[in-house]
Amino acid sequence: MQQYSSLPDQNSQIDATPKLLTTIQQLRAKLWLESSLNQLQSRLNYYLLSACHNVLQAEVAESEVLQAVVNEINSVMNSTNLALTDYAVGIAMFQPQETVATVCYVSRSPSQNSQPLFVDVLTAEKKLLLRLQEVIELKDLQQLENQQPPSAWPLDDDSGSIMGWLIIAAAPLSSDRELLIESKAQLRSQLMSRSAKYCTTALVQLRHILSWQQQYQQLSNSNQELERTNQLKNQFLANTSHEIRTPLSSIIGFTHLLLAPGYEPTIERQREYLNIIQSSGKHLLALINDILDLSKIEANQLEVQWESVDVPLLCSNVLALVKEKAANKGLRLCLEIDPEITSLVADSLRLKQMLLNLLFNALKFTSKGSVGLQVVSKDGSVHFTVWDTGSGISQEDQTQLFEPYFQIAKAVAGGAEGTGLGLAVTRKLAQIHGGSVKVESEVDSGSRFTLLLPLKQEVGVGGDGEAGEAGEANYSLSPLPFTPSSSVDILLVENDLPNADLMQIYLRKLGYQVTWVKNAAEMWEALTQLDPAVILMDVYLADGNGLNLVRQLREHEQYQTIPVIVQTAMAMKGDRETCLTAGVNDYISKPIDLPLLASLVAKYSKPPI
Repeated sequence: MQQYSSLPDQNSQIDATPKLLTTIQQLRAKLWLESSLNQLQSRLNYYLLSACHNVLQAEVAESEVLQAVVNEINSVMNSTNLALTDYAVGIAMFQPQETVATVCYVSRSPSQNSQPLFVDVLTAEKKLLLRLQEVIELKDLQQLENQQPPSAWPLDDDSGSIMGWLIIAAAPLSSDRELLIESKAQLRSQLMSRSAKYCTTALVQLRHILSWQQQYQQLSNSNQELERTNQLKNQFLANTSHEIRTPLSSIIGFTHLLLAPGYEPTIERQREYLNIIQSSGKHLLALINDILDLSKIEANQLEVQWESVDVPLLCSNVLALVKEKAANKGLRLCLEIDPEITSLVADSLRLKQMLLNLLFNALKFTSKGSVGLQVVSKDGSVHFTVWDTGSGISQEDQTQLFEPYFQIAKAVAGGAEGTGLGLAVTRKLAQIHGGSVKVESEVDSGSRFTLLLPLKQEVGVGGDGEAGEAGEANYSLSPLPFTPSSSVDILLVENDLPNADLMQIYLRKLGYQVTWVKNAAEMWEALTQLDPAVILMDVYLADGNGLNLVRQLREHEQYQTIPVIVQTAMAMKGDRETCLTAGVNDYISKPIDLPLLASLVAKYSKPPI
């Protein structure tokens, strides 16, 4: 009987031992590779997490990641027998549409007296020096990537564009070590290849993080700006509400007093109350106009008419407007103009508005002495200085003078009228003219407000050059010398009953025959029985738009020549053009200025000569 041994054959055991050793070495190499890559990944995750919690500049964050890559590869290679020779790891950064890359990061092996290493480009038989700031051509990097074994690995972003190259350089090996390094070449190549992928992924993630941080910062800034704007809006509404309620209180209160049953004030008292009501109404209108001016300026909708202004004439006219107020307070007005200043390119209406604001303020705070206007030329600018001998302004108040709604406490306590918007509007208007406003003052020593405007101004800068603002027409405010006959018919189309009563009573007092209708349907019915000399049209009607009605009128031949004047509360940029384009002859802003209304009606109802 044949005998079988349970022990392996001696020859078979000898054959299996090398295979087992090879497998163990392969497993050890694989474990080492995965461990090294995990260590690299952990390091990169640390920097990514740090970037999430700290706002870093993009260049600094990327620099930390790239330097970490070369340092980590250097560390793992130095910890094994892969470092069979002097070596260096580097990263060359590449910019799109360029043909070269620059070495920005290098990690050297710890061998003593090491010199810069070269990378061999085998196909071109050339050597490239791997050191900081070394410039390497793109074609050489591509050859280093494609040769065997490779010495360069591209770093691609998520769009496939190359950001840079991971490069390794090693000193030549002695012949007796070639076999050993060859056995490790594949492992090193795997390490570099996968390290390049890890580096690429980290860079892409880092850029996403930095982009999100930037977006977050932008949103945060926007939210802060919105919050600040909301606070300013709330403050503006609160201040506006207070300023509007103050004159309204007087208007409603004294009206209620006059209408109260059983109270019969004397004629003098009635006139006093009515004067207060009228003054409060004008104050309310001035406040609304100032708010509109500020809104137009902030929205870049303020129209400016550039023209050559006769400076001496304008200054004389401005002083004439405040002469009565100065006389009532016993103040002396002074005007001093440099003879060399004759004209200036500016908006005459806005220049007059700025000077009046400054003069009214000077008169408000001056109880005795003088108020003056001095005009001189200095350093290419015209200086309009309004000075006074009044109470002066403290340094603390001067810092807030040009803020909307700011009023000096003692002025408010003393009952001085004012909207608190005049100086804010003046400064904005000066800036539109390319100038500025400055103040010099001491308590109990008077004040000097200086408006500085460029002596030479390019016509057309800062505005559209329209002929006037909404609600301001180019005609005389005085009624024309025309006395209507009883045959002059006026058709009034007005939705608001109080305004309709006001215009009817006033125009009938002047001798006009006024027919009032309150909507479009009644207007068309009235036109079948009436041939009006002028139609006064409200823009907002219950059953239609007044401008649309004007367009319809112009489509009918029998109505094409009838002058139409619209009364409107529209006061923003473009409103005047909108009215005129619809076929309107002229328009008047609400609240209705009765003398101006009379002037317009007389102008357009006057028979042709």
